[in-house]
Amino acid sequence: MNWTPWQYLKLKCPINREALKETLDGGQAFRWKWMEEEDCWEGIWGTTVARLKHATDDRLQISLPKALEAKAEIGDYLKIGTDWQQIIDQLPWRSDEILKTSISAFQGLRILKQPFGETLLAFLCSATKQIPQIKIMCENLAQTHGEEIVEGYHALPSWQRLSNATETELRKLGLGFRAKNIKRTADILADSPERLSTIESLPYAEAKEELMQLPGVGEKIADCALLFGAEKLDAFPVDTWILKSLQNRYGLHDWNAKQLTHFGRIHFGEYAGLAQQFLFSWERSES
Repeated sequence: MNWTPWQYLKLKCPINREALKETLDGGQAFRWKWMEEEDCWEGIWGTTVARLKHATDDRLQISLPKALEAKAEIGDYLKIGTDWQQIIDQLPWRSDEILKTSISAFQGLRILKQPFGETLLAFLCSATKQIPQIKIMCENLAQTHGEEIVEGYHALPSWQRLSNATETELRKLGLGFRAKNIKRTADILADSPERLSTIESLPYAEAKEELMQLPGVGEKIADCALLFGAEKLDAFPVDTWILKSLQNRYGLHDWNAKQLTHFGRIHFGEYAGLAQQFLFSWERSES
């Protein structure tokens, strides 16, 4: 593979090395991997393949396969023009020492704008699984059912293509019980190709209600898909790490996930999803 020379990206807000790792490899997306010899991250989303390198001044450098030119898509995906500091200033860090500490540790952490359909697919794979296992399932799906972008790199399959696979074929990719829900969802979305775009355009509460009509989509999967794939920054997914954070650091013992989600959205406000990522990253780093 021939790659373009490294070029700087014009970031509105710089990003430190820890925040870049958390953004790309902390559970938002599952198709990034660390390239030790090249000292960079290599990732795939949609029909884009790219490498990202952290520079010493907290800027980013990018390299693309010479066969691809997708800088506009990269800017949208990384939200390089978004003033994340302005958004952070609207979070209650001044009165919340836990959030303040989390933000300080991961300067520049951001929410990616991933394709909504593949974000939903990845999180349907995530049920009861950890990040390395989800990555394997996504790669198996891409290699087996996805279209080749450039030599050796495959996109995640569309819902239409997945609808042509059988549940048995999907189980063979290591999806286990998730195969049934993915197959059923694929059949529904193949018959209604505009459904996801319609959901994406709805306000958060309505979008979540509609998304949860799909097989296998519960509260957490819906919130993750909406936060990381539909720019619903008021979504507040509650996973094991957030549960631990809210119990141990905020004293919210004996609260269920739905109550914790409501607390997060009220306490952190319209950008609760970004606060969630800071808390998530800090909790993992402290464990």
